[in-house]
Amino acid sequence: MAETYGYIRVSSTDQNESRQRIALEQQAISSNRIFMDKMSGKDFQRPQYQAMLKKLRPGDLLCVTSIDRLGRNYEEILEQWRILTREKRVDILVLDMPLLDTRRDKNLLGTFIADLVLQVLSFVAQSERENIRNRQAQGIAAARRKGIPLGRKAKPLPANFFGMYERWKQGDVSATEASRRCGMARSTFRYRAKLYEKVSP
Repeated sequence: MAETYGYIRVSSTDQNESRQRIALEQQAISSNRIFMDKMSGKDFQRPQYQAMLKKLRPGDLLCVTSIDRLGRNYEEILEQWRILTREKRVDILVLDMPLLDTRRDKNLLGTFIADLVLQVLSFVAQSERENIRNRQAQGIAAARRKGIPLGRKAKPLPANFFGMYERWKQGDVSATEASRRCGMARSTFRYRAKLYEKVSP
């Protein structure tokens, strides 16, 4: 007998999945057939998604609330859609996009329409993510040009740093010993020393 499964994905552990769960429960999907991952949608190597794949049988129905809950990578979404519908031979229902319901119009035209809508939606979603990344990069570059500090503020140097720096440069102590006396990691001591050399006369 064919079963109906639901899949939920949220990007991080502090995001609330209740909206997706309520929508799936309204499709009369029991809780033991709803799988959920709390992780990025960049690929499909997600524990619960993979567990669900093993459960799916021909004729089953997979419900997701929206296509971006399935994934966020354009090419991989298309590949998973192919695996699910052609290799696994299961149906897919995307609740917020009725055209993406493979149970409708089980003919060549229906398949073509669903595939076309999926490709357009996936392409738009990926283009928007790339636009966001580009805007972030442009914002960071503009901030740097204006001299706006980015990232965490550096910790103040210990009082004995400059004395230990001079002794290290003169060869009186090793970098390991100088960093230990300053209470810093050796890599941090060398990094701060390079910064100091850039600004010192």
